[in-house]
Amino acid sequence: MNSIDVLIVVRREHAPRYFQNLSSVKEFRVRLVTDQKDARALVAERHIDVIVMDHSLEGGFELIQHFRKSNPSLLIVTVDEEADFAIPGYADDVTTNPFSEDDLSRRINRLMSDRRLETVRSDSMPPVREVAKKLRRAEGEIGKLETTVAACRDLHFDYAAIYRIESVDPLRVLLRTQDGLKPFQAAAPKEAGLQDAVGQVAHTGQSRIIGQQDAANHPFVNRGKLGALACVTIGATNRYGVLIAGRERASSISHQDLLLLELLGAQLSAVLGKA
Repeated sequence: MNSIDVLIVVRREHAPRYFQNLSSVKEFRVRLVTDQKDARALVAERHIDVIVMDHSLEGGFELIQHFRKSNPSLLIVTVDEEADFAIPGYADDVTTNPFSEDDLSRRINRLMSDRRLETVRSDSMPPVREVAKKLRRAEGEIGKLETTVAACRDLHFDYAAIYRIESVDPLRVLLRTQDGLKPFQAAAPKEAGLQDAVGQVAHTGQSRIIGQQDAANHPFVNRGKLGALACVTIGATNRYGVLIAGRERASSISHQDLLLLELLGAQLSAVLGKA
């Protein structure tokens, strides 16, 4: 099984118990924080698959809402040990007895299995199949990149671009190709860094949907040219770069849109690797 990056967000007095129980699961790579400020910072810096959150944590509800908007691909499991039963609400799942018969770890594994199955099913979507065919026929690296951004435009995105990771340390991410209205192309940043959304996604490998309220942002969103922007990595282990796609209307990019873009990025990574 692939490893699962788990972030535990619990009150300080509960931290040792949670870390001891979850770090013993060989598939899990566990990180732990005890307040929402550290949780936001870590998700911005690292790839996280699943967040485990104490229901009683101060500001926990607002934190879940934040991640639902900024990182919709994150899976969230809440823990409410004071309740006889509970419903997930904004979370993907909830447990009231996390360490009885490994309930929490089983829920995490089930959610990840469902996510992988969802990805396999989505891979059969006609748009993705068609792009895969076009990518195999496209000539050279630039031809494959241009085919991918054109596919984003076919999916009704107003602007799309691909940035390539030239170096990791120090991080250097350069614009390679783009598609959209001429004014967008003329104003597009030629380079991205850790202070912006493209650079952060290149660094963490964590897909994100960006809105105007986000601190690490993109100039097009900051200036109101785009209402929403999705950033996904091209390649998981050996990252080629970042695919971005935006729409003028705010809150117009869904989790399903993000999943499609991730699939496009995976298809592009595969054909680039073979080439």
